[in-house]
Amino acid sequence: MMGVQVAAREVQPISGSPPDKPKLMHGGNYIKEGRDSSKSTWLLFSPERDEAGSLARFLNIFSTHGVNLSHIESRSSARRPGYEFMVECEHGAGDFGAALEDLKNNVGYLNIISRNYKDNRYFYLKGAVPWFPRRIRDLDRFANQILSYGAELDSDHPGFTDPVYRARRKYFADIAYEYKHGQPLPHVDYTMEEIGTWGVVFRKLVELYPTHACKEHNHVFPLLIENCGYREDNIPQLEDVSNFLKDCTGFTLRPVAGLLSSRDFLAGLAFRVFHSTQYIRHHSKPLYTPEPDVCHELLGHAPLFADPAFAQFSQEIGLASLGAPDDYIEKLATCFWFTVEFGLCRQDGNIKAFGAGLLSSFGELQYCLSDKPELREFEPELTGEQEYPITEYQPIYYVAESFESAKEKMIKFAQTIPRDFGVRYNPYTQSIDILDSPKQMKDLLKEVHQEMGLLLNTMDKL
Repeated sequence: MMGVQVAAREVQPISGSPPDKPKLMHGGNYIKEGRDSSKSTWLLFSPERDEAGSLARFLNIFSTHGVNLSHIESRSSARRPGYEFMVECEHGAGDFGAALEDLKNNVGYLNIISRNYKDNRYFYLKGAVPWFPRRIRDLDRFANQILSYGAELDSDHPGFTDPVYRARRKYFADIAYEYKHGQPLPHVDYTMEEIGTWGVVFRKLVELYPTHACKEHNHVFPLLIENCGYREDNIPQLEDVSNFLKDCTGFTLRPVAGLLSSRDFLAGLAFRVFHSTQYIRHHSKPLYTPEPDVCHELLGHAPLFADPAFAQFSQEIGLASLGAPDDYIEKLATCFWFTVEFGLCRQDGNIKAFGAGLLSSFGELQYCLSDKPELREFEPELTGEQEYPITEYQPIYYVAESFESAKEKMIKFAQTIPRDFGVRYNPYTQSIDILDSPKQMKDLLKEVHQEMGLLLNTMDKL
């Protein structure tokens, strides 16, 4: 579930045409401001020359200025011969600015990685890079930095006065909160009442999918029925759906206990990980929910993550977010809103829906293909600046020619993000490679050359 680290605004609910006015926030239907509990800054640096005693000399700089270190790591450098060092500097003690300036004068390479760089003017002026996960296990570090939790419902929520529903919501939050990467996804025994709510939503939506949903969604949906238990009298298990997606495109689902910031949510997409809820909307209003629930996740999002082109497009948004400044995170979150959440596309001369907020909303799925809203071409640099209303169906939708076209446009837009490095996902190690040195470029060119050789050889055989 996603949020943004910018000024909050209310936006359109994800399902139905509700009499109530839910309060979600700018950037997507997962959106709320996230808490960032990080109290440290990471520094990555290497000496000008590889010589004995280098680490001790650098550690003395921090000691001289009274800066505490909670992590020290040395490793072979990919940028220059010898070693590089990574340290975690705790905030609140010593003169970090003086230590950083002293360090800069004594190293050959220095990179500042901070999750709180805007909290310190020194970081901001020096162009620090916000922290981002490098390995898929790093998602554990922010998975529980959430705003809302369990039974914490707004007073206008349909389940606010229902103690049984609130207790159930806390149960779902608790099992997600305890989850760590690599563990089996939590299995849920849904109640008959919850299954009944799912059934109402399921029946209504499957009436519209053949005529309103994009062909990719309609291709995958029967496969989910066959392989993952999609039917009106059964709520599929997250692990079954996640395993299916992994076989198709490498995407996986991860349970989440509440609302993440946009930066953290988008970072998960870089690893082909989608943070998903498991609770369901209140039974009193089955066609309305003020926040994403399991109907939205499994009926709206999951099917298209099984499509290779859509999966690549989603991952490109995530990769573009890594280390990006806050204003670009807002633009990327807005692009996510107008595509992955509320996107339309052209297929065989017709307009079809592919956004999850449409595919999980019986009312808006009909509305978006009527003659009422305005349709515009998806262009990330323009779409990312678009404002939208807070309590009604969208007056503007963006149309993509294809997922491939949207992906190419997103890659081009990512090149405008002010970062002095490139990022590349390594599917073998499920990690992010930072590209910021000539040696790395040469190694990458060798890999590309080998792939080209394989393609040319295969073409000759064909």
